[in-house]
Amino acid sequence: MKYTYFGQSCFLLETATVKLLFDPFIKGNPLAKDVDIEKIEADYILVSHGHGDHVADLVEIAKRTGAKVICMPEIAAWLQNQGVTNIHEMNIGKFKFDFGSVRMVTATHSSSLPDGSYGGNPAGYVLDIDGKQIYFAGDTGLTLDMKLLAELYQLEYAIMPIGGNYTMDAEDATIAADYVNCHKVIGVHYDSFPVIAIDKYTATEIFKRAQKQLLLPEIGETIELA
Repeated sequence: MKYTYFGQSCFLLETATVKLLFDPFIKGNPLAKDVDIEKIEADYILVSHGHGDHVADLVEIAKRTGAKVICMPEIAAWLQNQGVTNIHEMNIGKFKFDFGSVRMVTATHSSSLPDGSYGGNPAGYVLDIDGKQIYFAGDTGLTLDMKLLAELYQLEYAIMPIGGNYTMDAEDATIAADYVNCHKVIGVHYDSFPVIAIDKYTATEIFKRAQKQLLLPEIGETIELA
């Protein structure tokens, strides 16, 4: 499986048979200026919540690619008003797609859409796909709900926000990694704005001291999830 980072919380998971894009926010992120949005392909787009730094490029990419959008019902209604119809709406729960199983899980955050309307509950996802179980926390603070995932899954990777202020920081993310019993963490939601800027060396050392691995791919970089 391949993971390609596009900045903020936007990334692509790619298997031999499917491309899953998460939280498309690229054009508005100056750090992602070298990413060509027209070259991004997707079969599915998974949306954690409605904030602009997670959905700014959603409509454009969904219409161009024809990807099925997986999201909360409130986001689905917003998309339908903009002409996006290939949607699978869900809420906190589990559904089996043709590529594997997806569980939508709680996130402690807020959610409104770019037009100011209510975006439903913020969420994260757990994917059971291609023989791997992967957790994307979405935008969230540290919460004891995460401990449930250790009872349900044997997670190989956890994709977690580490920028602080709006979400967990690196220290909180190491505790979250303990809660979900996962030792390989891919950091997202950092550096795009001054208030969530991090020192990558310090963040990496925090994870090392916790006996965990923090992966921080560069924007546009693709890594293998072995």
